[in-house]
Amino acid sequence: MAGGLVALLDDVAVLARAAAASIDDIGAAAGRASIKAAGVVVDDTAVTPQYVHGLNADRELPIIRKIALGSLRNKLLIILPAILLLSQFLPWLLTPILMIGGAYLCYEGAEKIWHRVSGHAETHEKVEDALPDEKTIVSGAVRTDFILSAEIMVISLNEVASEAFLSRAVILVVVAIGITVLVYGVVGLIVKMDDIGLNLAQRPAKGVASFGRGLVKGMPKLLSALTVVGTAAMLWVGGHIILVGTDELGFHPLYAFVHHLEEAAHDATGAVGGVVGWLVNTLGSALLGLVVGAVVVLVMSVTFHRKKSHGADAGSHQPAA
Repeated sequence: MAGGLVALLDDVAVLARAAAASIDDIGAAAGRASIKAAGVVVDDTAVTPQYVHGLNADRELPIIRKIALGSLRNKLLIILPAILLLSQFLPWLLTPILMIGGAYLCYEGAEKIWHRVSGHAETHEKVEDALPDEKTIVSGAVRTDFILSAEIMVISLNEVASEAFLSRAVILVVVAIGITVLVYGVVGLIVKMDDIGLNLAQRPAKGVASFGRGLVKGMPKLLSALTVVGTAAMLWVGGHIILVGTDELGFHPLYAFVHHLEEAAHDATGAVGGVVGWLVNTLGSALLGLVVGAVVVLVMSVTFHRKKSHGADAGSHQPAA
């Protein structure tokens, strides 16, 4: 009897170790997948605070919470089932879809750079003049988030495509929840930073008050830095997706060229070769992303945007009834 109990406990211990190892594997895979989606995550974090700009301070966090819940529904109830079925029955479509998402990232990054260097940066109407209701704000933010969430999930899926179906599903659920909590937790902190800074600035302790004033003054710089980092990350991630995708689809020159430069940089720089090689690969991917994005911006400018402007002109020249 004792021997049977010991054997049972031993089996339980083995199963527990196997479960722990599986959890570790899932955590590691989710981490790798999340890192590859970094460009979209940074952009998502940089974009979302704009939706609550100008609103009453007591409504900022409730609206962000609603957007976060909408984002989670997008990922878990719509995007996740769709891409899991796709990966199971039409896996060959993943690379082209991923490349389309990469091209969109490149377009977004290149368009932001174009607006900056051309002096035609987008201007928004003052929210104080005509603030939409909260339902409109949330629905608009969730629609925008759907595109970014789809890119995050497809990029993440590509990193775990070799896993079993159930493992893929669990990993992507972990990624969806983890990234949503991270993004909207950071967004909540960012939008309340002014209030935190103002509160600290009123404290009697000089050091605390000085820190609070620094937070208030530093917020515009932080948002600007997030925009720059997000743009660079979009070009890098988008360019790298296209670089790897062209190689997987049978067109090897681009990937071979960047890989050759990476290896040459690695071999020439000794102890820091790994870092330098990674930087070369990242720069090559970003440059490719910039080129692809610029081409898409040009195509959009001479087709969609031109048609839109012609339509507006035609409407403005119609005779009054």
